Amino acid sequence: MKIAIVGTGAMGSVYAGLMADAGYQVWAIDLWQDHVDAINRTGLRVEGYSGDRTVSSLKASADLADAGDCDLYIIATKADGVEKAAKAISAVMKPSALVLTIQNGLGSAERIRQHMPPENVLIGVAEGFGASMRGPGHVHHNNMQLVRLGEMAGGITDRVQKVEAVWRNSGFKVKSFDDIDQLIWEKFVCNVTLSAPCTAFMCTVGELMSDPARWEVAQGCCREAYAMGIAKGVAFSFDDPVAYVTRYASGLQEARPSMLLDHFAERRSEIDAINGMVPILGRELGIPSPYNDTLCAVLRAKEDGFES
Repeated sequence: MKIAIVGTGAMGSVYAGLMADAGYQVWAIDLWQDHVDAINRTGLRVEGYSGDRTVSSLKASADLADAGDCDLYIIATKADGVEKAAKAISAVMKPSALVLTIQNGLGSAERIRQHMPPENVLIGVAEGFGASMRGPGHVHHNNMQLVRLGEMAGGITDRVQKVEAVWRNSGFKVKSFDDIDQLIWEKFVCNVTLSAPCTAFMCTVGELMSDPARWEVAQGCCREAYAMGIAKGVAFSFDDPVAYVTRYASGLQEARPSMLLDHFAERRSEIDAINGMVPILGRELGIPSPYNDTLCAVLRAKEDGFES
């Protein structure tokens, strides 16, 4: 199988490195030219949770067209890069190709559907997955729990299981699910609870949870996101969102959400796809969202001072 990973930042680089090391023909597509050049020159080094290896069998480019026909495209950009990636893929993909999108927040599938038939699109949710770039051609794999896959319309199909096999053969913990929408929303509730609060208070997950005042703000964000999902008819696997997120976050005490890492680097974050989606849904559904409204206003004002 020939695979193009579109967006090889930290997580995309881990995907590309492990899949290429497993024997798949992989292209790493990214606009960071130094990263592309380093991969082509000396290979991609992946260290940390999944071991330490330098993979030289993959190819890299800033131009998706260089990859030629691919069987599977994995969109691993940030949320604001999904539509651009989908447009580029739609211009070169063959009719039988599959497109798997793995992002935080909500709305990625809808943005992709504007550029290609939904029948080509699969959805992924990366749970407990962490990675960070150490430099061009060098990524550190911090953690990995489970990659969840599913069809946009639900059901477990042969093609989902085929893609599942690719991930499993590459060393990932992976499982296909009948209702991927439920899983997207359950991760969304967790992301909303931790992302903007940790960023606003500039703290780790553990520091957020140990401070009663900060944790109360995070719980407010949590309850608002959960209320939106209930109103949208999401079949959550729990009825106490705070207890669910507390269990999830208790194993991530030293973690810093990607939104916080973006602010440390003074770059714009994915707030529009995470906490920023709660007020949008609130206006649509007639449900107030004061906690998320406030944190979004604070963080967007801060991001206005960033260069990009």
